[in-house]
Amino acid sequence: MRRRLLALTVSALLGTTACGTAGGSTGDAADVVCPTAQLARPGAGTGIYLGVNLDWGTQTLAEYGTALGTRPAVVVSFTGFPFSPADETNLDAAVEQVRADGGLLLLTLEPHDGLAAVTDDAAAALAGRLAGYNGRGVPVVVRFAHEMNGSWYPWGQQPAAYVEAFRRVAGAVHTGAPGSAVMWAPNYGGGYPFTGGASAASPTDVAVLDTDGDGALSAADDPYAPYWPGEDAVDWVGMSLYHWGDAHPWGENEVPEPGKFVAQLTGTYAGRGGDDRGLPDFHAAYGERYGKPVAVPETAAFFAPGAGGADELAVKRAWWQQLFDPRLTEQLPRLAMVNWFEWAKDEPEVGGLVDWRAAGSPGVRDAFRADLPEWGLDAGDVPRCGA
Repeated sequence: MRRRLLALTVSALLGTTACGTAGGSTGDAADVVCPTAQLARPGAGTGIYLGVNLDWGTQTLAEYGTALGTRPAVVVSFTGFPFSPADETNLDAAVEQVRADGGLLLLTLEPHDGLAAVTDDAAAALAGRLAGYNGRGVPVVVRFAHEMNGSWYPWGQQPAAYVEAFRRVAGAVHTGAPGSAVMWAPNYGGGYPFTGGASAASPTDVAVLDTDGDGALSAADDPYAPYWPGEDAVDWVGMSLYHWGDAHPWGENEVPEPGKFVAQLTGTYAGRGGDDRGLPDFHAAYGERYGKPVAVPETAAFFAPGAGGADELAVKRAWWQQLFDPRLTEQLPRLAMVNWFEWAKDEPEVGGLVDWRAAGSPGVRDAFRADLPEWGLDAGDVPRCGA
């Protein structure tokens, strides 16, 4: 990725700490070092890690990098947790690709068997595996049970159980793999409390989620605070933030209005999609207040082939140009990571295929490549464990 000289190098922004040596044992700081979880407060012009949620079943990391002419700074991998043997095999393969290509692995852990399955033994096994990955030169940020404020995952809308499980995982990672970090990442709160999902809040959980005390869970309640696991447990804060269109129900291809990305991340959005100004300023409340680096671990713009409306390039380019706006480092000084969701998949919200990809067709890919910003940080800017 094209880059100008940065006012501060990434190695200055990132501290170092001891991490595990190969095989998962604990090493001395002189033996193996990794980026720590904490970023110093980045100033304007220091750059943002640009990454990808890769569909590993259709494309290798090297193939994606060749297509774009750049190596992403962050590569996202999803896996069930606790790990099955297949999960371990697939994760090991993803780690090897990151090790060969460089960059940071954002490991998204999905406890599909429920939060009760996240035991001390499972957390300890995770930490041991992470220490081994760090020892082989791969920095890892763990995103545990993402979008927990939604009603669509088995771990959703269970604030007390979620906080307990998150803290268990974070404690194990910080103790057993201190070269890795832990990310807390809810879904954007527009549309909260996302009623109708299979994991909608139980009456017991509603009592905790009722932040305004009116006896009901509604859009007036805080969509983030009840799920906050504590400053000591969290290294990065993140938010899933997509352009789905103008208004629910989704389904038409619509160009996002200017300024939507920043407005949604700061709780100031009032546009064609409604008025979300009652939402908290996520960047300020969790990034600036706690001094945490802020990530957008998943983002893309909705395009459904054959659905009508705007054309694919117009929709997606309008969104990624907001992500690549040179003013971001001043508007969002804690923003440190943005990852495009490079998947084409069936989405139950629209009952059909949505192509989220920025590199799925030559024309869109070439435009995305041409628009990559000079301040965007790539795999070469990520300090490697042991470096």
